[in-house]
Amino acid sequence: KQHAQSLGDAVRPDFPLLHRTVQGGKPLVYLDSGATSQKPQVVLDTLAKFYSHTNSHVVAPVHELSAESCVVFREAREKVARFMNAKDAREIVFTRNATEGVN
Repeated sequence: KQHAQSLGDAVRPDFPLLHRTVQGGKPLVYLDSGATSQKPQVVLDTLAKFYSHTNSHVVAPVHELSAESCVVFREAREKVARFMNAKDAREIVFTRNATEGVN
C-alpha cells in the first residue's frame, strides 16, 4: 500500500533544526515564522560558504571581494527571476523581510 506524503513530511528532513525533539521526545513543530523562518541545510551551507569566502558589499565592485560578491548577488537575483518567471531580473528586489518589502 502506497501512502501520499505531505509537502511538510517531504521537506522536513532538509531543515536541521526540525530534527530536534522537545517536551520529552516530541518532534519540534515551529510555527513562529512571522518572527523568523527556519532554513534548509542547502541555504545554511550556501550562507556559510559566502560568509567564509566572499563576504563583501554588493553596491559597487571596488575590490576583488566586492566584485565576487556582486557576481554572487547578480546570479542569485537571476535564479529567483527565472523561478518567479519575471520578465527581467531587475524586477527582483531583495528585502530583509515581508514588512520591509511591502513598505
